[in-house]
Amino acid sequence: MDLIQLPPNSLRIGQVLSFALRDAEGNLLFAAGQPLPNTPQVQALIARGAWVQAHETKEYQRALAHKMDTLMHQGAVLADIVKVQADFRQEKAQKVELGEQAAWADLQMHARSLLREPKAEDFKPRFQQLHNDALARLNAKPDAVLMLLILEASLDFQSYSDRHALLSLVLAELCARQLGWPEDWRLALTQAALSMNLSITVQQDRLASQEDGPSHAQQQALVSHGDRSAELLGSLGVKSELWLKTVCLHHDAGPGPLAGRAPAEQLARVLRRIDIFGARLSPRRSRQAMAGASAARAVFLDELKQPDEAGAALIKTTGLYPPGSLVRLANGEVGMVIKRGHSATEPLVASLLGKSGNPLSEPVPRDTRLASQAIAASLAPHELKLRVNVDKLLKLAGAS
Repeated sequence: MDLIQLPPNSLRIGQVLSFALRDAEGNLLFAAGQPLPNTPQVQALIARGAWVQAHETKEYQRALAHKMDTLMHQGAVLADIVKVQADFRQEKAQKVELGEQAAWADLQMHARSLLREPKAEDFKPRFQQLHNDALARLNAKPDAVLMLLILEASLDFQSYSDRHALLSLVLAELCARQLGWPEDWRLALTQAALSMNLSITVQQDRLASQEDGPSHAQQQALVSHGDRSAELLGSLGVKSELWLKTVCLHHDAGPGPLAGRAPAEQLARVLRRIDIFGARLSPRRSRQAMAGASAARAVFLDELKQPDEAGAALIKTTGLYPPGSLVRLANGEVGMVIKRGHSATEPLVASLLGKSGNPLSEPVPRDTRLASQAIAASLAPHELKLRVNVDKLLKLAGAS
């Protein structure tokens, strides 16, 4: 597939497309004839320039015709004129390396398309591509990715389901490593994390955007969605029993130690705590997101208010103050956690507001192991009235 990238801001919200829009890998995002919706993901897509098949653009056709006409006027032989089409497409199809924000925006749009409208004919390869691409980026820059996904999840209730699926995938991979689980368990857990809510994807987005809590009918529709998601995955060609059973049980695996349980029950218990953690970090129209430490404490204690082994593993993975969450320091500054530390309570923080409450000209790294820079409180996202420069924070977190 020959792809070219449109110039930034060459599209507009509400525009009815005369060609299909794709991500950098060629996966379909919007079909020809669709209007572009006004969402943060589409705004980001417009800002950086979407990808299209080269032959679908008028600009491509005009440029190709001009090049072929020039060769004809120069008296070129027919073989050279025919060959120019392939050569020209190769010139136009060069890929660019996406930055961290743009790359995850692409992955999120891929997730949205895949999870909202799964089709048996291409679900498995598209799912595997999304799964592998996300984990490859995580492996390259784990703290930066964790910071970015938690920060973005905390800012907006739009597109909740795909944000939550990708954050759950990332947390599942890191948590499985923390527990020292074998490769087949890690694979099943991450696949389940990405697909556990497949049967209620549209409903999740609707619930996140409504002003009231779920109605009785909506609550009933959520019952047994793990079973329904597993059935849907099976109909889409998934054969892994461990993956399917983990999805089935992710709302039913109760409290208690992990040891002694069947493998799928252990995975499902960890996935349940990840699901709750990600939900607490994300806002709804009807409620605000929790502070990072509050979300962590919510999964550390189980349904019986006892310390939870799966929840403890998750907190060891992210720290008590996870990357992407806000904190107030002992010196009065307010900052964002950008990297996990050697202990759960001593991460690396970038200060954003000085002790006077005024914004700093640049985010300033702080070492929370020092008494003067220790964390004094965990703050909820809405408590920071400042537009964050994510690119600068990503550089400090190691995603240059």
